[in-house]
This record gives sequence, structure tokens and C-alpha cells, in this order.
Amino acid sequence: MDKIIPNCCPRCNSKKLYKYGKDRFGNQKYQCPICKHQFAPDSTKKVNPRKYPSCPVCDKSAFLHHDYDDYSNYRCSDKKCNHSFFQAKSTVKLPPSMSNIIGKYNFKRMRHSLHLVITALTLFYIGGTSFRKITTMLEILYNIKVSHVTISDWCKKFAPIFHSKMLTLMPLMNFDSDEWHADETVVKILGKKYYIWFIIDSETRFVLGFHLSPHRDSPQAFSLFDSVKQHGKPNAIVTDRYSVYKVPTKAIFGVPHIRVASFKDDISNNVIEAFNKQFKYWYKTRYGFNSFESANSMIMMFVFFFNFIRPHSSLSNLTPAQVAGLKYSKRQQNSLLLVS
Repeated sequence: MDKIIPNCCPRCNSKKLYKYGKDRFGNQKYQCPICKHQFAPDSTKKVNPRKYPSCPVCDKSAFLHHDYDDYSNYRCSDKKCNHSFFQAKSTVKLPPSMSNIIGKYNFKRMRHSLHLVITALTLFYIGGTSFRKITTMLEILYNIKVSHVTISDWCKKFAPIFHSKMLTLMPLMNFDSDEWHADETVVKILGKKYYIWFIIDSETRFVLGFHLSPHRDSPQAFSLFDSVKQHGKPNAIVTDRYSVYKVPTKAIFGVPHIRVASFKDDISNNVIEAFNKQFKYWYKTRYGFNSFESANSMIMMFVFFFNFIRPHSSLSNLTPAQVAGLKYSKRQQNSLLLVS
């Protein structure tokens, strides 16, 4: 391929140019004698030959400082910069559980009306009512007999519909805020302990993502953080003192990590602790889950109702989605719930 020969300076459009050495990739550089601008017109034609990634601060070469099982620690070769940064290994960034939702993608071939299904979903995910109590309510209010097993199926089988709707709407909102809060809590599936990881925006109270896992280690934090990094850029990540958040915060976000030690700190983790309290209140109606797939689907549905449907008194009776910039009226909110 022929090299690009410039006709004029890209800054002042002067045609008086002369060669001025080569850049670090071996491309010919030019300098304008009038504005002293230096540039290499065909620098994009070469690929970075460096073995390790460049320093994110000064863009100079870096070397491998320490190599661990889950990540690598690099350091800038320039002693004046001496910046240390982390990069997660590709084998660590496993897909989060919320990316694998199983169920129906439409409301076709339903025996009961869609209004009845939505009523049962709202009673379960917002009202915190058990399946048997919902059965009793529907029979008293509408004189409709529905088995509690049927309602249980409704509350998990339609999760892909709401999940796809949430993925469509999230790019329309802004989550660039001061802090994102992350934490994990315990749920039980067939009597065994599992860990549910959440990350929430402090300004909008919007749950950005979750990850359900049988383990409580660093790769799970990597999966959670990597799945939400495209939604925005926080100024800091706030967690508790658990050490597994330290490296994923530096490797994926590259922002300050605030580790809350006690309630006396200036910045607390109360935002996500309050959310965990609401989640636990809803979780008690289940007395545990029967399978990993059903737990994953039902948690996703709870997050959808929390983000888009349920108004919050702390947000002036708005939903987190509305605070994040998604504009819709009460009627549009109802159509959002019906996924029409």
C-alpha cells in the first residue's frame, strides 16, 4: 500500500512541509515551518507492535510487573510516570447470570387475560405477596380461580420479555454519576447458599446489573463490573471492606475505590444496603428458590419492577428510570408494564 503524502498542514493548511524524523511506529513524520505542527499522516496504517498494553496515563510502553491467576499488573516503563495499572484476563470475565434468562418471549396462547397476569406480577414483585395469597385475592376480587403453581410460572416464565425491554431502554438513560455502589447478599437455592451481586447508581437508585453465583470470589466481581461498564462512567466505586472488589475496580473502571469501614465514614454504602433490605423483604415470600434458572429469572423481574414500575418516595415518587432521564407519562408507564 502506498504511503500517504500530505499536501498541506492539517492545522494551518500551509503547503510548506518538510520531513521531521519518524514516530515510534516507524512512520514518516512531517513538520510545518509556520505553525511548528508535527504529524504522521499514515500512522494509522501500522499496528502497535508492543507486547504489553500501553500506559493509560502517558501512552508509553509498559512491562509486566506481576502476573496473577485472575489479572495482570503492569507498570509504566517511564520512571517519571511509574503508573501501575491492572488488566483482567479474558478467562476471568465470564458472562453474568442476568445475560442468560430463560422463558417465553411473548404472551401468546395464554388461557387467562393479560390484565390478570400483570395484576398477579404486580402483587408479587411490588406488593411482596405470596403465591397462595395472590390466589385468594384474585378469587375474592375477580371471582377467578387460579392455582398458586400457575402464578408461580407466570412470575418467572415472562422474564425474557421484560429483560429485552430493559436492554432497549437503558441506552436512553444517563448513569454518569459520582458513585456506583456494589454489594452482595445471600439467597438459598434448594437449601444451598448462593450469592447475588448487585451494583446500583447512587443518584438515580437504578440497579445497573446483578449476578447470581455459587461462589463469592474475585471473578464474580469481574463479571458484574464488566457487564455494566458500557452504561456509564462513575467517578468512584463504593463497596464494603471485602477485598474482591479492589482489583476489578482498578482493572475495569480505573476510578477511585472507596471502601467503607464504618458508619462514621463521610461516604457510606447505605444506598445499596437499603436496596438489599427491600430485596430481602421480597425474598422472604419465596422461602428460597427451586432452581438456579427460576431464581435468575425472578430476580431479573424484581429488578425490572424496581427500576421502571415502582415509584420511590425518596425520588419524589418517581421511578429510578425517570430520574435517569427516561421520560414517560403514567399512561406510557402502564404500556411499559404491558410490554406493548
